[in-house]
Amino acid sequence: MKTEQRTPQTFKKINASKQMKEIMEGHFRELDQAAKTKSHKVAWCTSVGPAELLKGMGFQVFFPENHGAMLGATRMATDLIPVANAIGYSPDICSYLTSDVGAYLKGVSPISTAYPGLSGPPRPDVLVYNTNQCRDVHDWFNFYGREFNVPVIGVQTHRGVGDVTKAHVDSISSQIRGLVPKLEEISGKKLDMDEFKRVVGLSRQCTDLWKEVLQIASNVPSPLTFFDGTIQMGPAVILRGEQRAVDYYKLLLAELKKRVQDGVAAVDGEKFRIYWEGMPIWGKLRELSTQFADLNACVLASTYCSSWVFPALEPDDPFDSMARAYIELLIVRDEDYKERYFEKQVELYRIDGMIFHDAKTCPNNSNNRYGLPERLTKTYKMPMLTIHGDLNDLRCYSEEQARTNIEAYIEQLAEKKSR
Repeated sequence: MKTEQRTPQTFKKINASKQMKEIMEGHFRELDQAAKTKSHKVAWCTSVGPAELLKGMGFQVFFPENHGAMLGATRMATDLIPVANAIGYSPDICSYLTSDVGAYLKGVSPISTAYPGLSGPPRPDVLVYNTNQCRDVHDWFNFYGREFNVPVIGVQTHRGVGDVTKAHVDSISSQIRGLVPKLEEISGKKLDMDEFKRVVGLSRQCTDLWKEVLQIASNVPSPLTFFDGTIQMGPAVILRGEQRAVDYYKLLLAELKKRVQDGVAAVDGEKFRIYWEGMPIWGKLRELSTQFADLNACVLASTYCSSWVFPALEPDDPFDSMARAYIELLIVRDEDYKERYFEKQVELYRIDGMIFHDAKTCPNNSNNRYGLPERLTKTYKMPMLTIHGDLNDLRCYSEEQARTNIEAYIEQLAEKKSR
């Protein structure tokens, strides 16, 4: 692609982000206060764990994977991973885990930089996991269970799921129900079903709005990029089940709809519409966003940001609907389901190309390893690109090689369009 063909970029700030920063800071300060004053019990929860149940029972909820992403985005992770390696945690396992454990051992956290007066993650009273992402979360939480001498409880999820059956739902639902007695013991409170249902209802509202935010990128030109989504997803992850997340996404959606109405593109001169499959490379979001925009390529959709869309949630049936919502995730599904899913995404977003991120320490969320890109290429006659890297460990990522490969890939897409 020649330089003169490119449209100079003006990066558009999302005005709603100011409100998001305020509510996210409020969340972390509330956690800190709860841990220090013992006003509420604190539960650590995996990002797609039973947060609704915990919030419905009055726990303040902290998400270590969010902390892991912060460590990656601030580029602290690469120096901290070897600290966890030194106590026996392999460099090949989840770099969220190793960077987070390393941060704990070194006594550092990006929370203290972002929110003055806070020292880092709050001390937990219980750790609650769901292995729908991977088995590593169980081992991650067991580390802290030993460190803090607190209970570690959770859900073991099926993998390689094709059609979700009643047997799948019953299995997960019974495990979620099985958490209640221990959580009641820790919290000193009985489960209030009305409050639980209220929280699930708010989570459903949040997920519906978040889905609408993501799907607004199906407009041409797209008013939103994947890189925007990795920031804007914060409330959907850590504040779901709360009114402030619902209110925030209403505000964001109104702003994005106004962009569509006014014909405002996230990437000026959008020529290529790209789908990102896999984990973000947290420490290189700005560089990648800039490179794609300079090539008039809008990376506008992803499986990652859609991981917090839970249309199965139903407040009148909280246990079974949570079970179904958390087992419908793409990450636990079989290859046939994934192939059908991507075919729908290509059509919905009018995709010109797909980029697969092969994250070295996240095999469960790297969908390029069993021939899927090749099968999709055959179906759509669409070039695919695989970028080798990692979510947090930048030692696994060659920026020079990635830049060269991306430039060549966009040239390939341009040649295909010109035929």
